[in-house]
Amino acid sequence: MRSLSKPFALILALTAIFASITTPAHAQEAGGRVVLVLPFDNRSGNPSLNWIGDSFPDTLDKRLNSAGFLTISRDDRAYALDHLGLPPGFKPSRATTIKIAQQLDANYVIVGTYNVVKDTISIQARVLSIDALTLTAPIEDGSPLNRLFDAENAIAWKIARSLDPHFNVAESTFVTAPGAVPLPAFENYIRGTNAAASDERIKRLQAAVTIVPDYTAALLALGKEQYATRDFASAATTLAKVPAGDRLALEANFYLGLARFNSANYAGAEQAFSFIAARLPLPEVVNDQAVSLSRQGKDGAGLFQRASTADPSDEDYHYNLAIALFRRGDTAAALKEADAALKLKSNDNEAGSLRAHLSIVSPGTKLTDSVTNSFSPVERVRRNYSEASFRQAAFQLDQMRAVRMATLPPPQQATEYTKLGKDYLSQGLLPEAEGEFQSALTADPNNAAAHAGLAQVRESSGDPTEARDEAHKSLKIQPNATAYLVLARLDLADKLLAACADDVSRALSLEPSNTAAQALRQNLQQRGQSVP
Repeated sequence: MRSLSKPFALILALTAIFASITTPAHAQEAGGRVVLVLPFDNRSGNPSLNWIGDSFPDTLDKRLNSAGFLTISRDDRAYALDHLGLPPGFKPSRATTIKIAQQLDANYVIVGTYNVVKDTISIQARVLSIDALTLTAPIEDGSPLNRLFDAENAIAWKIARSLDPHFNVAESTFVTAPGAVPLPAFENYIRGTNAAASDERIKRLQAAVTIVPDYTAALLALGKEQYATRDFASAATTLAKVPAGDRLALEANFYLGLARFNSANYAGAEQAFSFIAARLPLPEVVNDQAVSLSRQGKDGAGLFQRASTADPSDEDYHYNLAIALFRRGDTAAALKEADAALKLKSNDNEAGSLRAHLSIVSPGTKLTDSVTNSFSPVERVRRNYSEASFRQAAFQLDQMRAVRMATLPPPQQATEYTKLGKDYLSQGLLPEAEGEFQSALTADPNNAAAHAGLAQVRESSGDPTEARDEAHKSLKIQPNATAYLVLARLDLADKLLAACADDVSRALSLEPSNTAAQALRQNLQQRGQSVP
């Protein structure tokens, strides 16, 4: 089976131990959380629609991730096929599907088919449990083809409910989740990410971002492809367009850092790597942040030490730390790190040369005093971004957070979950936000802020009746500006100006500096409606 990244294998093991002690029974009933989504089969008889089959893993992966499952990336799926000696486009039998899933440690596999008749798509999905070796009855949905993204979100919600019967995020929240783009942009993105030739990939991805300039998934894929073709300037320009608050920003900044590094923009590279390290300090990121510092003539030894401590089995980190310590003049410590690198990889000629040089210089000698034409070692940058490692790390951190939360008193759990829900809501991540608010209300049904947050989700997902209901529940528990503002916006949409004015007035009495309430008051005044 494919192994997890080294630093997080221990996290996974610890999480499993703690979860078995503290996780509620209903969460354990849902089974494992690792899911493999395979491309769906085209039953339309029209080969030009084959791209739609490749789009299902892309959309379902995103939605199932938001539902708390760890999905397996396209790269890892390709790894499994290659490891089993199968071509990339191979259509596996059920037995081969099970082998692929076992290779990737998956608990479930999602398989499916689709048909398109008169611009209407019908979808049928099934869930294969690897642990129980059972296959569910068909899970079905459909829509006009131009609403393909909505149909895929709807089928993803039904799959999430099949995987975890206790999953309590509303279908409307899934369907209105962010990421929808016009069908031509979506088609170009999917075709671009799956094209065999680099020039075709770039052409398709450029077409996608031409149609939707802020299409972050297409921007990331295009930037990575430009980087792979060594067009570092274009890659940096493209990747810098991915907003810092987007979930793809971590991966985008890794390649942005590499693109800048290869253009000798070391300060810009350091900025990109430090952005990631502040949020998810994986050793390869910390290492590259340190290398970028070193290229600017600054001391990166502390960061190299962090990378080496996080993953002591990687010879590059020991080698880099040895050079950084040599720059400081700490030859004894540098020699120790060079020895550690050689112990891990005895045929590392550069580490051997460094170790030989360190063994003959006087104590306290600095690297700058020893550089010659034949000896000028430099720290190594890590260029292998592992999306799986990042996602595994984030997933396991979420799992450990849940374990920690389970030990808190219910009111404190609710407060913590509500805070996370608000963070997700501020990023426009509706399914994730609703999941946190629902967890808060499970812990404490009388948490006013959680009801207010859920009211905002219902408002954003186009369910005004439920939004009003949640807002009133929140206000019954405790008056708060958030709930009043939900009611105010709903009243304004229904042209109930007097009621809206009353809601705004109540919100401002609680939070006089609330900018949203002030904006609504101004809007009402422009319509000739005074606010008490």
